Amino acid sequence: MSEEIIIEETGKKIEDIIKESEGKACPVQRALYFIEEFITGPMCSKCYPCSLGTGEAKIRLMKISGYSGKAGDADIYALKRIALTMIDGSFCKKGKDTGKFIVEILNASAEEFRQHLAGICTKKECTTFVEYAINPTLCSMCGKCSEVCKPGAIIGEKKQPYFSGYLPFEIRQMRCTKCGECVKVCPSGAIEVIKKREEELVGKE
Repeated sequence: MSEEIIIEETGKKIEDIIKESEGKACPVQRALYFIEEFITGPMCSKCYPCSLGTGEAKIRLMKISGYSGKAGDADIYALKRIALTMIDGSFCKKGKDTGKFIVEILNASAEEFRQHLAGICTKKECTTFVEYAINPTLCSMCGKCSEVCKPGAIIGEKKQPYFSGYLPFEIRQMRCTKCGECVKVCPSGAIEVIKKREEELVGKE
């Protein structure tokens, strides 16, 4: 299958995916989005460095973002090794450009990648590393968050005239899917995304 046919079927080029990935503030999420879109889109799977490399890169990025397994320095090293192999061994420009994208984002965001190994996503986009919480001092007790929460993770009582002693709204973390719908409807900005762990320099004793 020619490159032109592949692009026509998927409707995306490498440049399109790069532009879309810029909507992610977290470099790990940006890289993961790029790889996932590349695999389902313009990747032709004609050469091993690219077809096997992108699959392995996705696994490593999933670990670093906290979605599967415990990540370590070896995963970041493996990502760079995979990317350099793709640059050298891929048959087509798409594979080489993908390798270059990975290398560039690793070099530009090395510290943020290392922070993820400690369970810290400073951009709060890796949902495994964050929690949604309701700030009681900002909550107007309108109940809109509870109404849109499909898993039923938000409990509390809506404020009514001439009544007092309400059960404050709170989010049950075990049921929360971190979809973000509650944040969108909250009129007072009471729902905050907080990091599970306090920020600290990775590797600091």
